[in-house]
Amino acid sequence: MTTHSPTIEATLDAVAEHLRRARSALFITGAGISADSGLPTYRGVGGLYDSEATDDGLRIEEALSGEVFAVRPDITWKYLIQIEENCRGAKPNAAHRAIACLDRHLDRVMVFTQNVDGLHRLAGSREIIEIHGNLQTLQCTSCPHQETAPDFGGREVPPRCPICDAVLRPKVVLFGEMLPADKLDRFIEALQEGFDMVFSIGTSSVFPYITQPVVFAAGSGIPTVEINPSRTQLSDVVDYYLPLGAAVAMTAILERAGIDFEQPWTPAQLPNQRPK
Repeated sequence: MTTHSPTIEATLDAVAEHLRRARSALFITGAGISADSGLPTYRGVGGLYDSEATDDGLRIEEALSGEVFAVRPDITWKYLIQIEENCRGAKPNAAHRAIACLDRHLDRVMVFTQNVDGLHRLAGSREIIEIHGNLQTLQCTSCPHQETAPDFGGREVPPRCPICDAVLRPKVVLFGEMLPADKLDRFIEALQEGFDMVFSIGTSSVFPYITQPVVFAAGSGIPTVEINPSRTQLSDVVDYYLPLGAAVAMTAILERAGIDFEQPWTPAQLPNQRPK
């Protein structure tokens, strides 16, 4: 059997040992955690858009901005529909399910996610802050009407409110818009109460509200873990950096921690898989 570098194996064992002793954990997640569910990791909102401009001559961050939505909701909706089509039918993967599984073993597990795909909720996690919202919930821009939209197929563009005929929008934070204050307050309150471990999984870690909790935890002696195939500005800050995909890493960590979690995976995907 091929012998893998001991570094990742030792890191997995160390993270698992901390998790065995922990009573609470915070998971900060980004698009990378959904990659094993078949969803793209986008530039801006997804790897769907790697070119400088969209078909409409705008950068994707402009097309999906509150400013453009206010004057040309049809353009914003065009790309929201493309994103929804890429998310449609996606199922939680092993990483989502592993985090949800920890709800049964720890006193508290909080998920703070940038994702709008709803997969943490589908996996069964209970305490979730979807800081950018959820793509499946639509709200009227004029009246209090809200509705659930499992998919956007067959709708007029932009879709209209059945009550007042104003434009509907997904209940998500568009570029240039403020993050929801109530969710941020809830997150800050949880951080003040404290966690025994902090994980950053699949996020490029470019926003302060993503990096600062990890930096603070690391500086306070709380074990911190980053799981990401690509290095970020947090990679040299955290106690443990795992250059792995989220599903492989979380499955291996739970296995080593002795936490029952039935999830088939391919040993060849995991560097430093222990010889049997």
